[in-house]
Amino acid sequence: MHAVTNDQILALPDLADLAARIVAAGPVALQLRSRSLPAAPLAQLARELRWPSDFLFVNDRVDLVPHLGAAGVHLPSRGLSVADARGLLGANAMIGRSTHSPTEARAAWDDGADYVFLGPIWDTPSHPGRPALGPTAIEHAAPARVVAIGGVTAARVERCRDAGAWGVAAISALWTASDPNAVAARMLLCLTGSTDRPD
Repeated sequence: MHAVTNDQILALPDLADLAARIVAAGPVALQLRSRSLPAAPLAQLARELRWPSDFLFVNDRVDLVPHLGAAGVHLPSRGLSVADARGLLGANAMIGRSTHSPTEARAAWDDGADYVFLGPIWDTPSHPGRPALGPTAIEHAAPARVVAIGGVTAARVERCRDAGAWGVAAISALWTASDPNAVAARMLLCLTGSTDRPD
């Protein structure tokens, strides 16, 4: 499961506390995404959050991955190619890509992405006006390793899982929850049946 940030989330005064409560729920990956922060303050923010490095992903900024010891990079749909990112980061880095249709998801998978975000599965305020794909899009993206995003809530995780999703990603459902630890734990349980971290 991925907890994705945006500039509004990164500006929250209690961000570090929220992050600690989310990561305490189990194996949750942090996707550090910002459209406005330069590299230095973004890297400093990542260090302050103290997220486990093997569950930290940087959005788009391939240069920050080795600097932070992050697990990998998440590429936007029109960003650097998977092959170019792999050439810069090496075979052991995890590389994901955002996609907006089953066709794009399969193409990114064929290009060597380790996983693909597919969405929006449901309507979401982060992408107003973009039509929701619905959970059936996850089935049509096979054999890609799909992380469902867009309007994903704890109540919808099982529908994503049953459609074949490998994972789920959320922004507001996690970061704006009254109890982010409980929501993250419920989402993990619905997705995998466990909140244990892998060995």
